[in-house]
Amino acid sequence: MIKNLVEELRWRGMLHDAMPGTEEHLNEKMRSAYVGFDPTADSLHIGNLVPIMLLAHLQRSGHKPIALVGGATGMIGDPSGKSSERNLLDEETLRHNQECVKNQLSQFLDFKSGKENDAVMVNNYDWMKEISFLEFIRDVGKHITVNYMMAKDSVKNRISGEGTEGMSFTEFTYQLVQGYDFYHLFDKMDCTLQMGGSDQWGNITTGTELVRRKAAGKAFALTCPLITKSDGSKFGKSEGGNIWLDAKRTSPYKFYQYWLNTSDEDAEKYIKIFTFLDKEEIEGLIAEHKEAPHMRKLQKRLAKEVTITVHNEEEYENAVTASEVLFGKSTADDFRKLNESTFLDVFEGVPQAEVEKTEIENGLDMIGALAAKTGFLNSNGEARRALKENSVSVNKEKVKEDYTITSSDLINDKYVILNKGKKNTYIIRVV
Repeated sequence: MIKNLVEELRWRGMLHDAMPGTEEHLNEKMRSAYVGFDPTADSLHIGNLVPIMLLAHLQRSGHKPIALVGGATGMIGDPSGKSSERNLLDEETLRHNQECVKNQLSQFLDFKSGKENDAVMVNNYDWMKEISFLEFIRDVGKHITVNYMMAKDSVKNRISGEGTEGMSFTEFTYQLVQGYDFYHLFDKMDCTLQMGGSDQWGNITTGTELVRRKAAGKAFALTCPLITKSDGSKFGKSEGGNIWLDAKRTSPYKFYQYWLNTSDEDAEKYIKIFTFLDKEEIEGLIAEHKEAPHMRKLQKRLAKEVTITVHNEEEYENAVTASEVLFGKSTADDFRKLNESTFLDVFEGVPQAEVEKTEIENGLDMIGALAAKTGFLNSNGEARRALKENSVSVNKEKVKEDYTITSSDLINDKYVILNKGKKNTYIIRVV
């Protein structure tokens, strides 16, 4: 059964522009549509989530999604929104990246259900590598004028922008290569729609123009808005750089925290864009949140939905546990549930000191743990005062001066957490 995709995207705030007739075209019967992904890394990041969600909603509306990995275009580099050329990758690296990207997309798209609208992944290198330069300029280049190409914003901005190095011929031809992808998919797979971010409008419409001129066919374009944050900072970035979908690049804990720390205004927008919750449930959540914003219900549900979709339920539970460990009333048992990488993420930036394993095996006294062996506190006297004031904890449990840290206190066989008061946390690492 075909559902109205354009209507779904519209209420979610995911529709920026669509060529006239796109909605009607999609409502007639099952259509094939594609989105292109850049394979220059072995992981997508959350900046890619919107086009991924476009494909996911397309499939859920009864249409067939095609995920195109730009093996050929990845060797060139898209000038849209860029001020300089990118590095070119070899074929082996691109193939590896393609497999990694497919694994991530399979969290959102069904490639194996056996239904007519199963998702498909293609790599434009597979058809572009067979075409010679002479063939390309004869069979493709002659259909698109230089005037048409120069009128695109992505080209104009690079050529006329201040402080730019101009634009190479390689990059100038990018829109022709991408346009040819659309023509090829139209010709071989009856693909009639390309979707992408609003900055891709120029490239996408070059494809629809090529389909019209070279195949006398009708193809369509649909774009979503570029996601922004209400405070003006860039979506998808943290102090450490990109937020990746790969757990090895961005841990599920940090991933979860990124969404949890969303502002109220952004959470209201993001829960429509990045989750599959329906309109009624989202409106209910927004209403609940407005009644008690301090409970952060929107942020918690947003973080839950996205973390489970990208990772899984177990990683989500770990991330919640880790968050409570740091910010809630946790016990040593809670710490022991964390794997080492999550533990290190939780305590990133906390002062650490190394202590020999034999010191712990023989028993480390509290003065040594706080001052003499670690330097956490300035003097043994300061350590004694803190212990007398009952403000010192080992793994979140209060201790006196006569307490001895032993191997049984180790978390992940390596760490001990010390607290002085509520605000001062230290980590002893056994070496």
